[in-house]
Amino acid sequence: MTAPTAPLDGPLTGTLVIDLSRALAGPHATMVLADLGARVIKVEPPRGGDDTRGWGPPFVGPQDQRESTYFLAANRNKESVQLDLKDAGDLAVLKELLTRADVLVENYRPGVLDRLGLSQSVLEELNSRLVVLSITGFGHDGPEGSRPGYDQIAQGETGLMSMTGPDAEHPTRVGVPIGDILAGLNGAIGVASALAARERTGRGTVVRTSLLASVIGAHAFQGTKWTVAREVALPTGNHHPQIAPYGAFRCSDGFVQIAVGSQTQWATFAGVLDLDAADERFARNSDRIGNHADLVKVIEDRLTTQPRAAWLERFAAAGIPAGSIRTVDEVYEWDQTRSQGLVISVDHPTLGEIELPGPSLRLETLGGERIGRERHVAPPTLGQHDAEVRDWLAR
Repeated sequence: MTAPTAPLDGPLTGTLVIDLSRALAGPHATMVLADLGARVIKVEPPRGGDDTRGWGPPFVGPQDQRESTYFLAANRNKESVQLDLKDAGDLAVLKELLTRADVLVENYRPGVLDRLGLSQSVLEELNSRLVVLSITGFGHDGPEGSRPGYDQIAQGETGLMSMTGPDAEHPTRVGVPIGDILAGLNGAIGVASALAARERTGRGTVVRTSLLASVIGAHAFQGTKWTVAREVALPTGNHHPQIAPYGAFRCSDGFVQIAVGSQTQWATFAGVLDLDAADERFARNSDRIGNHADLVKVIEDRLTTQPRAAWLERFAAAGIPAGSIRTVDEVYEWDQTRSQGLVISVDHPTLGEIELPGPSLRLETLGGERIGRERHVAPPTLGQHDAEVRDWLAR
């Protein structure tokens, strides 16, 4: 295969997205769409903009133009315009944008768009081909559909915190706003499928998801553990509840993570540590789960005789999945991270050249040609594109 050539247009090039969302779930969805080539116009209220512009510290930049790193995390490759949707003139501008748009994204509570005069019937009249992504906290209907949705509240309500942490006495939130991120990803998938369907039907679709649906949809085996086996998932700290050994183990100078996912791997792993793979306490996975405390002690008795680097080298040679526990700064300086395009450089209007986490998707043709953005654009300052967008609408 020849070396990749200059990137081609992204799969969503030519798609116009109007982003009324704020905070994280909706902005994450529109950032994914922007990464894939869509033009995203972020509509923000005057005098402050998206709530996350004020979330910090840390803030960076000149004292009179401070930027929130939280906002920077979810708004690359977008334009920003300021519109007061309670003002008739600004609402008219939004409606004009919607007549030209392919996608509208919003994460208001149910009923807010109706009160703004943008009900589904109005949107259909404006643009029958419009795809609408609507993200809520707990769903668009049902007895608690009107509740506001914030990630940590959703993590608690969806059971996620009850199965995360060292034990049942210390329910723990995930270290990133995982409910928002999952809802954003589900929303982006829904938009992509609705745009594909529109090619056949010629009509738009309303795509609905929520933090509740997105986290419950990610329960995986912990969900079926209850729905099928009627067992309630409990937190098991840094060890897998159904596979062993699978977790973090102490060495002489810290921890390594080990994932032994099959009987063949168990036999190999036991050989590396000079353990008896046929020991009746640990012979099968179910035995290892049933005698987990003994298993951890036996393994750590061996591992604490040497440092992490020595064990990782031995596990790699034997083909045992293992790794270190990196801090965030180590992750972004890791050669592997950078080799995957997961750190990008952008030129910000007030901050200059900065690095941001990069997109998770990479696309190329079967011939090896890169597909997608040749370069990324920094998250916009508030109202940065006001004049440009209004001039475009006036043409």
